[in-house]
Amino acid sequence: MRLTQQTSYSVQTLMYCAVNESGPSRIRDIARAYRISELHLFKIMRVLVDHRLIDTLRGRNGGIRLARPPEQITLGEVVRAAEGSLQLNECLSHEGHQCPIGASCGFGPALHDALIAFFEVLDRYTIADMVAR
Repeated sequence: MRLTQQTSYSVQTLMYCAVNESGPSRIRDIARAYRISELHLFKIMRVLVDHRLIDTLRGRNGGIRLARPPEQITLGEVVRAAEGSLQLNECLSHEGHQCPIGASCGFGPALHDALIAFFEVLDRYTIADMVAR
């Protein structure tokens, strides 16, 4: 399994906002700090706003800030938001998958259990934990 760059940039953006206590963070500054395009970062912002991980502030002194304290935002929540539907293979998809083995196959349930364990670990860590390191 490999997480997308969008997930990495999402976590990094939230970490940037968590340490920037002087006020709202600006997209331009975040993009410059991580050497990514502002356009790409705006796409990521849309996902973070839709999942209520950040708030946007308009105006001359606007920018973005965490929607909740960093202790309340888990890595699991960020990964779920950034990755959307995380399917390890077709066995975890219920739409249009016609498995020739069917219900007697144990591969799908094993992958499902692995995905649950993966998120259980990520849900133990918060953005505050990442910043503290």
